[in-house]
Amino acid sequence: MNNYSAKELLKHFTLFKGLSDSEMEPIVDFSHNRLYRRGTHIFMHGDPLTNVYFIYQGKIKIYKTDLHGKEQIVNVLEAGDMFPHLGFFRKGDYPAHAQVIEDAVLLYIPIESFENFLLTHPETSVKLLRVLGDRIVDLQSRLEEQILHNTYEQIILLLLRLAKNNGTELDGGDVKITTQFTNRELANMIGSSRETVSRTLTQLKKKNLLSTDKSGYFLIDTEALEDELF
Repeated sequence: MNNYSAKELLKHFTLFKGLSDSEMEPIVDFSHNRLYRRGTHIFMHGDPLTNVYFIYQGKIKIYKTDLHGKEQIVNVLEAGDMFPHLGFFRKGDYPAHAQVIEDAVLLYIPIESFENFLLTHPETSVKLLRVLGDRIVDLQSRLEEQILHNTYEQIILLLLRLAKNNGTELDGGDVKITTQFTNRELANMIGSSRETVSRTLTQLKKKNLLSTDKSGYFLIDTEALEDELF
């Protein structure tokens, strides 16, 4: 596979928009791209931290496991996203596992080379800081959800977050979550149990706040779900 050039891929990411061809040239020189098939691990928690990745197409699951092998999903990333966000200006290992859940084309750049590029391109550094700031706000919001809301409300907030980050709006006003998650995976995102998630989803369906299409994708009335929280 190499139907894509690094230069063509770079132009699709907000971080690099606005750069002239001459400014982009050095980062093109040390960029690589590759097709990763579904199920492939890009890196494992504890592997040496070497690259930063940009998703041109496909979906990536970022997750951790505890001593008993229980999975905790940190995030599901899509086209336009980059990872790992904790990889910049630090030494050490990857902080989590990264697995392909839909065939993905990724652009990847050695972190040391990318850091050197950022030091000479302050406008790109500012864009990166905004991205990292958004991630910090997201993590803070998730922490508040766990502290301030019961499990029923946490599941509603999770569905709303997935609708925002992994959804597409339909003509009727509902939002379709474009990634399919099992009840176990949804539970792993908020530290709950599969049974609790299953019960809550059944309740939401009975209230007509949630439905599924013929392919099993969630369809969400986001306004009605938000009203359910108050």
